[in-house]
Amino acid sequence: MKQTSDGSRQMADKELPVLEQGTDAERPGMERRDALKFLGAASLAAIGLAAPDVARAAEYARHALEQGAPVYKPVYFTPAEWPMVRALSELVIPKDAQSGGAVEAGVPEFMDFIMTEFKDNQKWMRPGLLWLNNECMKRFKKSFVACAPDQQKQVLDDIAFPRKAAPAMKPGVQFFSRFRDMTASGFFTSRIGIADIGYKGNTIVPEWTGCPDAQLTKLGVSYKMSMHAARRG
Repeated sequence: MKQTSDGSRQMADKELPVLEQGTDAERPGMERRDALKFLGAASLAAIGLAAPDVARAAEYARHALEQGAPVYKPVYFTPAEWPMVRALSELVIPKDAQSGGAVEAGVPEFMDFIMTEFKDNQKWMRPGLLWLNNECMKRFKKSFVACAPDQQKQVLDDIAFPRKAAPAMKPGVQFFSRFRDMTASGFFTSRIGIADIGYKGNTIVPEWTGCPDAQLTKLGVSYKMSMHAARRG
């Protein structure tokens, strides 16, 4: 993770947690936001939700943001947990020059809906937040939200890279992986996230020129590759 000159905290492009499943998001050279876009689409099964469920959560979050004042009051998260969820989701996808961050996109509201409608996720969310807070208390005698940016960085760096994490960090690793996946799903189904992707659905394309060479190279594919399934036996 890195701290910008204005005090905001961002995960460096090359510091994205490595995925356990060996997906394309592990490809060398993939930027942090590109990998998070991949997670936004690929993580639905990981958090136990179908696409229509995520769409419902996204619509709920959009409606909550449109209400403006009074400030949204979470249904599931406690007053102590809510600032933590907001801070942690913003650390996963912070505001940058390209677009707003997770909080502005309504990711915390998205998560609150999921926790109330799909209660199986409660089994890891609250224990995970408690683990993270206790780890900060153990190290710094302060809650996660009260910790300085460099202290938050120290704890998150120890749980953000599954293949490098110490065995004792396993509960934190499992929690953060799920939290990160849910953040990506919430962000890239929001209006801000859709704009970030550059989605141009329902638009007439007068001429199809194919996928740009840079993206083909990043994915490791080309139009010269065979589209026929290999014969077996």
